Amino acid sequence: MIKLLRVDHRLLHGQVAFSWTQSLGVDCILIANDDVPQNDIRKTTIKLAKPAGVKLVIKNIEDSISALQSGVTDKYKLFIVVESVADAYKLAKGCPEIKHINLGGMKVREGTRNISKAVNITSDEEVLVKELVAEGVDIEIRQVPNDKKVAALDAF
Repeated sequence: MIKLLRVDHRLLHGQVAFSWTQSLGVDCILIANDDVPQNDIRKTTIKLAKPAGVKLVIKNIEDSISALQSGVTDKYKLFIVVESVADAYKLAKGCPEIKHINLGGMKVREGTRNISKAVNITSDEEVLVKELVAEGVDIEIRQVPNDKKVAALDAF
């Protein structure tokens, strides 16, 4: 069961590892990213942040979609973390059971504008978010579980 898909440019770090994992009651974290499986330094850093008692799986986007579609992840209470809105969009398109996306941390990049304390978004990303919302995906902005939820469209 997919509990939440989070967009966070830092992927797995203390805030995600502990507050979100405990709040959601998940037993597996899937890091879906095309760079991490091939980057030993990033992979090692992410493994160090893994909370005890929680399974960590690191796959590229295509393999993540295949695993989610195959049902092999159905036995887990799954928390998916991706680095970008584009990756979240690909997963949501490939896995219609993804109905809730959290925008938690998106750094300043060229062409972004700030829409909340830690979320900076490009106009292209806004289009992707609007499309997913129109298809029934709930997309909210929140850094930690105790923050007030803000609907992404309300922040645009």
